[in-house]
Amino acid sequence: MNSSVPAKPIDLQQLDALTGGAFTAATSGERAARVREWLASEPAAEQLQAVYKELSVKDKGAAKLLRERLDDIRRTKGQEAMAAEWSAKAQALLEAGKLNIADALAWQRDAAKAGAPLSREPLAGLKVQLAERVKVIEDLQHRVQVQREAAVLLAQRIEVLSTKSWKDAQAAADALRADVASWQEQAAALPGDANWPSVDARFPPQLETSRGQLTLVWEAFSAALAQAVAAAADATVALPQVPVWADELRQARGLPAEAAPQPARPKVDPQIRAQATSAVRETLSKLEQEVAEGHGKASTGAAANLRQALKEHGRHIDDALDKQVHAALAAAGELEGWQRWRADQLREELVGKAEALLNRPEGQALGGRKMQETLRALRDQWKQTDQGGVPNHALWKRFDEACNQAHKVVEAWLDKVRAEAAEHRAKRLALVEELKAWTVANTTAAGDDWKGFNRVLHQFAERWREAGHLSEKAFAELQPLWKAAMAAASAPLESVQKASLQRRQAMIEEAAVLGAASVLRIDAVKALQQRWQAEAHAVPLERRQEQKLWDAFRKPIDEAFNRKTVEREKATSAMSERDRLVMEAAKALDAANAGGDAQTIRVAMNALESALRASENAPVSEEKQAQAPVESAPTATEKGAEEAPGEAAAPATEPPKPRKPVVAVRGDDRPGMKKAEPAAPVGRGRPGERREGGRRDERGFDRGAERGGRREPRELYRDQPRLGDAAFRAQREALEHAQLALKKLAAQAHGESLTQLLTAWEQRDAAQLPTVQELGSRVTPAVRTLWSQALSAAASGEAATALLRLEMAAEVPTPAAALDARRALQLQLLTRRNDPTPVQTWGQDAARVLGSAYEPEQARRLQNVLKVLLRR
Repeated sequence: MNSSVPAKPIDLQQLDALTGGAFTAATSGERAARVREWLASEPAAEQLQAVYKELSVKDKGAAKLLRERLDDIRRTKGQEAMAAEWSAKAQALLEAGKLNIADALAWQRDAAKAGAPLSREPLAGLKVQLAERVKVIEDLQHRVQVQREAAVLLAQRIEVLSTKSWKDAQAAADALRADVASWQEQAAALPGDANWPSVDARFPPQLETSRGQLTLVWEAFSAALAQAVAAAADATVALPQVPVWADELRQARGLPAEAAPQPARPKVDPQIRAQATSAVRETLSKLEQEVAEGHGKASTGAAANLRQALKEHGRHIDDALDKQVHAALAAAGELEGWQRWRADQLREELVGKAEALLNRPEGQALGGRKMQETLRALRDQWKQTDQGGVPNHALWKRFDEACNQAHKVVEAWLDKVRAEAAEHRAKRLALVEELKAWTVANTTAAGDDWKGFNRVLHQFAERWREAGHLSEKAFAELQPLWKAAMAAASAPLESVQKASLQRRQAMIEEAAVLGAASVLRIDAVKALQQRWQAEAHAVPLERRQEQKLWDAFRKPIDEAFNRKTVEREKATSAMSERDRLVMEAAKALDAANAGGDAQTIRVAMNALESALRASENAPVSEEKQAQAPVESAPTATEKGAEEAPGEAAAPATEPPKPRKPVVAVRGDDRPGMKKAEPAAPVGRGRPGERREGGRRDERGFDRGAERGGRREPRELYRDQPRLGDAAFRAQREALEHAQLALKKLAAQAHGESLTQLLTAWEQRDAAQLPTVQELGSRVTPAVRTLWSQALSAAASGEAATALLRLEMAAEVPTPAAALDARRALQLQLLTRRNDPTPVQTWGQDAARVLGSAYEPEQARRLQNVLKVLLRR
């Protein structure tokens, strides 16, 4: 199955046989199963590519398995190339004669950052080799430090022996000589190590310094001891320079003890002494300051500077300053020891944090990026702890191993991120190619639909923004390609937008000309606005630019309308005499409405109507006279003749035309509708009939006047000055409130009258019967007399039929129990054509009900009927 693919293209039959029938499978599930079986045989990449190319057209689900395997192969090849690159770098480090520990650690860090497979060979073996090489170098450096400490301890042993008896020193001399020889041998073996050139540059000088100091101390000790032994054997031999041994030998010789003579200090030039003192005091003050502030790293450097100054100028300073210097150095040593202890504590904490990263619960495990940031922070803290102090190699080993184990999570996350970045890059490149293809196919908008053209470009831009995350380098590489493709795609739209912008600028200039004109032409403004809207719908612009242009277009027109509004307000702001009278009358009517007296309200309404009509005698302005129509002249002339009799009236410009005679009308034989009957004069007639001047109700009140106007010809008001807005609104609201108040008072009075009538029926007391005025215009004095007689007489008779007639007259519903009786009565009335109707006899029927005995049910039915009949 792993044979190479032939050079010629493979047909579907060969591919189907190669994949075990994946192309001829009936369902997608079977196809995917056969593809999995074929993938288990580890086919070659060329075969995978050929099968994927053909299968992706037929079944994308099954082809997904092939694409994943191809991605794995591509990823594996990339990792192999990366592994080869970093393997070469590691080999170069290992083969170098001098290995820098920082370079070895940087190789591992940079390789992990670049995504190299450190857990696979050969990088895993090279990583171990580098770690072992670094460990050997660190051990070698540690041995140098041990040798330094051992040299210090040997020197201290020699110093302690110089304070004891020379015999004790002689007894310990052999063991001390063996230790010094062993130290010299070990120190000499260190430079012979193959990794000695890779040791940090500061360690070889330290080893040489320790060797030289120990050699000098040992030689001085050996010479003093030999002199002490010779002086003990021969009294003529000079005493040794060691004070304790000299006193002991002097005592053995029987000589008195003498104070050890202090060597006389040579005389020093005062200027040199001053310079030395100044230099030492300067470094001393710096050290004391750093020690006081607890700066371990700075105090170490300051102590080194003070020691160097003491070496250079120690023989030129006085004893007091020398003691102060040694005290400061001792304090710095204590601080350095404390800093070392504190650094070890911090290292222990960092080791614990690094090891805790490996033992976190599954639900609290850190993600790849968070783990990477945490590890980087821990390593930075370790570096800061190591600065200026002695490193702890055991803790560093534990810390580094824990960090390397935790870094495996970062490596897996980096592999995933790189795979996603490759996918996002491919997706963006495909989007660029798709945009280029669309640009070639759409050099202009189909059907001049530039909004749709712009919408497609926005969709492309949105898809680019949502195409996934890329690194800054990859994004900087792809962004110019996208911008170039988008610029080419939007070139037709930009040319159209440029032309549209010029047209809109021209319309803005036209709007400025229209707004600056003395007379605002509304039709021209509307036409210009329609042109602007058509342009805006046809060609889209950037939102901010379009809003800015629209604001510039509407500004002169709005200013023109504002000027017109201001002029109108100025013209109407000054209240005329008529407006003042109407306002005062409206306020008086509002006060009457608040009082609740119907008579007062009617008087106030009549006063307001008089104020509205008062302008008939007011002079007309010249402008109004010029604008008045010609046909209003006869009316005005006649009015003037009536108002001022005896004065010469102005001749009419045109005599009124006679009314056209009636030639033929439609016949109507309804009662009162015959054309032979004379028409009632205007303003007279029975209550409730409609007239030219208005419509009156049953009480004879003109409803047109109640609404604040007269139903008179418009020609009568054509020459009158117009009311201001404030006066017009005030009189209209006052009249509306008055109508509501009158209706409320009328309803209240009507209800009280009905209540008194029912009370009089219940108590059979005619004195409680309301008057004719209280009952209303529908009740005549004769009808009230019948009601009074019925209440004065004893209760007799039945009221069922009378109540049915009353309910028929008022057209109110009858209770369900009496519906059959009402239908029977209606049938009887239909057979009696000459009998009066219930509407004509409702007063007598109500008298029959009042003459009967009082019953609550009948009283409710009578109340419902009279509510309607008394208000008609």
